[in-house]
Amino acid sequence: MISFFVCLAILIIGFMLYSKVAEKVFGPDDRKPPALSMTDGSDYVPMGTPRIFLIQLLNIAGLGPIFGALAGACWGPSVFLWITFGTLLGGGVHDYMVGMMSMRHKGASVSELTGTYLGNAMKQVMRVFSVVLLVLVGVSFSTGPANLLAMLTPNVLDAKFWLAVVLIYYFIATFVPIDKVIGKIYPIFGICLIVMALGVGGAIILGGYHIPEITLSNLHPSGTPIWPTMFISVACGAISGFHATQSPLMARCLTNEKDGRKVFYGAMVAEGVIALIWAAAGVAFYNGTGGLLEALGNGQSSVVYEICFKLLGPVGAVIAMIGVIACPISSADTAYRSARLTLADWFKIDQKLIKNRLILTIPLLAVGAVLTQVDVQVVWRYFSWSNQTLAMIALWAASVYLFRRKRIYWLTALPATFMSAVSCTYILMAKEGFQLSTAIAYPIGIIFAAVCLGTFVFTCVMGKGKNADRPAVEEPYAV
Repeated sequence: MISFFVCLAILIIGFMLYSKVAEKVFGPDDRKPPALSMTDGSDYVPMGTPRIFLIQLLNIAGLGPIFGALAGACWGPSVFLWITFGTLLGGGVHDYMVGMMSMRHKGASVSELTGTYLGNAMKQVMRVFSVVLLVLVGVSFSTGPANLLAMLTPNVLDAKFWLAVVLIYYFIATFVPIDKVIGKIYPIFGICLIVMALGVGGAIILGGYHIPEITLSNLHPSGTPIWPTMFISVACGAISGFHATQSPLMARCLTNEKDGRKVFYGAMVAEGVIALIWAAAGVAFYNGTGGLLEALGNGQSSVVYEICFKLLGPVGAVIAMIGVIACPISSADTAYRSARLTLADWFKIDQKLIKNRLILTIPLLAVGAVLTQVDVQVVWRYFSWSNQTLAMIALWAASVYLFRRKRIYWLTALPATFMSAVSCTYILMAKEGFQLSTAIAYPIGIIFAAVCLGTFVFTCVMGKGKNADRPAVEEPYAV
């Protein structure tokens, strides 16, 4: 249990210290943000910082830090280290830089930011990549809540009925102004997510459950390698490319750049704390990785429900059901909203007009509805890899941004290099990838990461690339 509390302390102290390092490197100022200079009543809507923090937390989290942490805990308490340092050195920096870069570029989506700093070819790749990723998120978090709602209601209200209801809600949340639905109910569900984690953590500690100490040994019952599978499985609990698609939503609503550290970095650390609690709860509640893996065989939602119900009683069961239904829905609707805005940036379609929002929203939801008929597990496996690959690309874009502004680019270049190795190695080994042995995948992954770092150094630091010393393109200071 000591290891758990040490990691928790590192997360909290790390936020107070390292987030300020990231803030100093970026250099927020008093310029007029897009929420105030481009207010449109739809997506650019000024909101208070506490509300934005809770919305950002729910946007980036959903069930990610719960499901991912439980999956990662199957390797044992070594996952505590990845959640802790991945959050502080990778995820927090990633979310903060993308959010702040978006504020400096009129609330631009991650694909447009990538194009600005990694070139037009990468912009086209990221446009397609991010839209596909976002639709996959929407699809993945449609059928699960529908099935759970069907279990809790009369038989006449089956899963197909609830799926239709969920998709209709997605249409509404994607289409209407951000402060009308998301801005009103998300802060409530964000608080529920925090309360659920604190309740579970407190019950584990006070209930006398044993949280094992950190060991670097691989405790996965199936012997699945820690590298890179655990790093991919935890995802949102440490670093997630999905967050790069969500941070621009709040970058269009934040009224002061200097609050970016609390919102973007702070929400990621809060998510890391939630992930750490659930990872500890998983191995403690099921008395080890073997019991946890066996329980996960019945579905992650059932594990969440069992833990909450047995630890917190009927109240916990209600909170758990709110979590496993509302949280995935909240992730999916903002995913579709981000997809709409990415397409709007791509095709330069003004979203002030209702008809323009409909032009993008209807096809997106139609494609999502069709894809719900595909096996969600297959969809999720591809999401896991593409999610971390997007994080890798976003970090490289941030590195070029910092270089051009003559800032300490190693803050993002080092985690970008690490995630390059993770992403490449995983797709070489994975079932949905090339299924190569570790003897082949490991060295190729390391070489790929080295090549990415070498390319960055050669084209930017050594000034050999075209327009390598071109200054960053930002919004001018407010007059």
